[in-house]
Amino acid sequence: MSETSKLEADATLSARAALALGEDWDAVTQALLADIRRQGDPQPSSIALVFVTPNFKNRFEEIIERIRFEAKAVHLVGCTAAGLIGNSREVEGSSGISLLLLRLPKTELTPYHFSAGELESENPPGYWLAKTGVRAEAANGWLLFGDPLHTPCDRLIAELNQNYPGKPLIGGLAGAGTGPGGQEQEVALFLDNQIFTSGAVGIAIGRGTRVDAIIAQGCTPIGQPHTITKVDQNLIFEIGSQPAYDVLVDTVKKLDSDTQFRARGNLFIGLVTNEYLDEYKRGDFLVRNILGANPEQGVLAVGALPKPGQTLQFQLRDKVAAHDELVGLLDATRRKLGHSLPAAALICSCNGRGVNLFQTPNHDAEQVSKTFDAIQVGGFFCNGEIGPVGDKNFLHGYTAAIALFTREE
Repeated sequence: MSETSKLEADATLSARAALALGEDWDAVTQALLADIRRQGDPQPSSIALVFVTPNFKNRFEEIIERIRFEAKAVHLVGCTAAGLIGNSREVEGSSGISLLLLRLPKTELTPYHFSAGELESENPPGYWLAKTGVRAEAANGWLLFGDPLHTPCDRLIAELNQNYPGKPLIGGLAGAGTGPGGQEQEVALFLDNQIFTSGAVGIAIGRGTRVDAIIAQGCTPIGQPHTITKVDQNLIFEIGSQPAYDVLVDTVKKLDSDTQFRARGNLFIGLVTNEYLDEYKRGDFLVRNILGANPEQGVLAVGALPKPGQTLQFQLRDKVAAHDELVGLLDATRRKLGHSLPAAALICSCNGRGVNLFQTPNHDAEQVSKTFDAIQVGGFFCNGEIGPVGDKNFLHGYTAAIALFTREE
């Protein structure tokens, strides 16, 4: 019986996760696989999600081959990472490997390498449908890991939005080590037994497995929603026919003293992605930086291209807001899923979260584990996170992009 046939024989969706640390690649790989064996379930895995610190670069081939063979994984996908996530642990600044094994029976899986060459120019509508062979109606979502150094991943995301409307893309940009003089080295992207240094690797998750996305941007809305009334490229001149800078100042002045203190240096804009909602809440905004301000002209420069008529609400990002947002989103997702609890979670967290934001380790991983009992968690710290806001996918910063895997009824 083939590995795929064995997966079809049992309709139970299951997962195993392990995290191993150390400087010796062989010892780390052995410890990782020993942990997986202790968890039982020797049946083949559908996907091995593998994240490896860059110091093992000379042994990537041996590592992924050994993991794929031991796990009997039909597919393997992953990348290099500056930090690792495994179950309730987040490890930053240490050498190691994180592994999340997914057993997704009765689910069609399609791996693909999106080459940097294919993204040098804008591709026509339907291009990726033909190239990948994955029909839009057959995909519940994509897992996607990209190269931040040589590849326009934002263009890829925009094109995949056109080809797979309303389908979540969840993942992140790989991390790399630093060479002599602090120069950032090449990343590595893993797909089955292949290793790439550019482009993006992805795998389409077909019918049979439900993929839910949680995109925690670390913010809470402050003040009231406003309408942008005058804009030029990334410069907002007027909000509600008032100078944009004045509206920002007025918003901060109306906050209580404690929130005003928290807002110093922590203000962002949130752009509504669905103007048809009756009211706006966390998760309805695409959060972007305020790059600068000109008080005399009343102008705000932002890290986005807003449009006249678009709704804007200012956002506060700090550890309190980030904690409250993630907990709220997790609780809302648990209520939505009801009794169909996920077996696994993939966490792609920004390098700027973790201890840098929360001052304590393991925040995001612990919150996911607390919300969903017995869930298996794997992931990594990214140089940019990929995930949906509303019905479109974006490249984010300072975000935790989480994919939950549940059997589709």
